[in-house]
Amino acid sequence: MKQLLNIIIMLSFLGFGKSNAQTKKEFKDPLNTAVFTTKYVIEENKDITYVTHELEDGSWQFFSDDKFEDFTKVALLVSIENIIKRDKTVLEIADLPLGCYAKRKNRTEKWEIFKTK
Repeated sequence: MKQLLNIIIMLSFLGFGKSNAQTKKEFKDPLNTAVFTTKYVIEENKDITYVTHELEDGSWQFFSDDKFEDFTKVALLVSIENIIKRDKTVLEIADLPLGCYAKRKNRTEKWEIFKTK
């Protein structure tokens, strides 16, 4: 019985039995990759609720629920690392395919993934 317990403990340390949700994801892009966001996310620390991974150029965009008429007035260019430091839950969608977007109601909700039309 003691040997079985030791085997189970060793397997858990090696990562066996973990669900995909427990597996740590990372962006394939370098941490210094520039991404688009807004002053609402960076300066006001609003929840990131909408993320796109553009098909055409592979760029990333991280938005809150805030509405704006002129993106150039609220746009900021920051690193992926900066985004991750503000909200580690974006790592859950680090493998978001090109041409897709993810959305959620707030930081505590699960991401929903959609293909861009």
